[in-house]
Amino acid sequence: MSRRIGFIALFSLLALGALAQQKLSYPEVDKTSYELFQQKEWAELIRYTEDARRQGIDFFYLQVRTGIAFYNQKKYRTASKWFFRAWENDKAFSWLQEYLYYSLVFGGRTTEANKIAGSFSPDVQQKIGFARSKVTRVALEAGYSFNPDFESLTGMSHGEQAGVGEDYGEAYYLKDYHFESFDFSHQVAPGFSLNHNLTYLGLNREERVDWGGKNTFPVKINQFQYYFNPHFVLGKKLYVSPAASVMWGNYDLMLGGFTGTQTKMFYGSSYRFSDFVFSTAVWLPLGNFSPGAEINLANIRDNNFTQLSTWLTVYPFSNLSFYFTPRVYFKNNENSGLDYNTFGISGGFQLGAVHFYGQYLNGEMENFIESAGYVVSNFPGTSEQKISGSIYFPAGKKYQLVLRYLTQDVTETYQVYTNTVKGQALNYNYRKHTLTAGISWNF
Repeated sequence: MSRRIGFIALFSLLALGALAQQKLSYPEVDKTSYELFQQKEWAELIRYTEDARRQGIDFFYLQVRTGIAFYNQKKYRTASKWFFRAWENDKAFSWLQEYLYYSLVFGGRTTEANKIAGSFSPDVQQKIGFARSKVTRVALEAGYSFNPDFESLTGMSHGEQAGVGEDYGEAYYLKDYHFESFDFSHQVAPGFSLNHNLTYLGLNREERVDWGGKNTFPVKINQFQYYFNPHFVLGKKLYVSPAASVMWGNYDLMLGGFTGTQTKMFYGSSYRFSDFVFSTAVWLPLGNFSPGAEINLANIRDNNFTQLSTWLTVYPFSNLSFYFTPRVYFKNNENSGLDYNTFGISGGFQLGAVHFYGQYLNGEMENFIESAGYVVSNFPGTSEQKISGSIYFPAGKKYQLVLRYLTQDVTETYQVYTNTVKGQALNYNYRKHTLTAGISWNF
């Protein structure tokens, strides 16, 4: 009996193997895939098309049906791959143009979508609201940052701890600052856009000077920043995003000196500053992955430096419902060239119409530049950790609101000078908190 069962099992395996190795034909694949398409059996359709391609069978309608199956599973980035293949074979169908366009838009590749839409039929262009040049976005955002440790820091005996004695000691304690930001984006040509941002930043600090006693003075720093960012697709899908950020401003300080009789005194001094950052970022969408790199050339507080970064964005579900980006930063060092500087990870997810985005940075962040950093504050200090989160939610058809929270540790220095030469120094730490809110109008 057991031998008979063994023969039956062996025969069944051989039969299944023979069935599995049966060659599919083009007419059979066309018929079966169309039936699965009509029945909306998307998962089974995807598996069947994979089997067909393993046997060397592929054609226009099989590519289209595969794309539509992934599209209906909301796997837009994978769907666009198959729509592109079908599009290369036949560009005449208006429904294929729409599928290709929306799979790119819903997959986070809007610039590609706008570029390829320039070759769509007039009817489809009208349906999707295409224009060769147009205003795409206007936004206003304002923020407030504060140092909850301000009172305790200003009350500490940093001068005595640093051993200032009869020498000259100074520190600048951050109290708070506010900023107001205006964004304007417009499409110049299909696949080529320009982004502009103008920001005003007002910082309040307290200057402490130990010079013949403890002396404190309020310091107001006015800073303006203009950010200019062309954004385009080179070739079929290489994203290129150069940018320039120029910062300028002014502030007044009280400085210690001597009178003609060598008596200690104070006098006011006005300063103007200007900083700049030039950067270029490139990235390439490769299905559910998108590698990228960026270079920054900057001069901030009379410090010239180069910063590089590289990253990989991962879309596990082939859409914007969840994605994450690990990123590594490198910065030039006077002694050893480019060295590892900072690690960051960011990501976002979608819940209905609400989008959440967060970022974590850890490293040696002095004069640190973040990607598309609209606001670069001009004040001394280093940081080792930064955490931020944003919530985007719609307000009507064209408006979007955003709320952000940021917390960051900061280390600054109480500096002692002996005959104008730097001597002892004492670091002090605090954590600043920033709240912002904004509204954008998306055309």
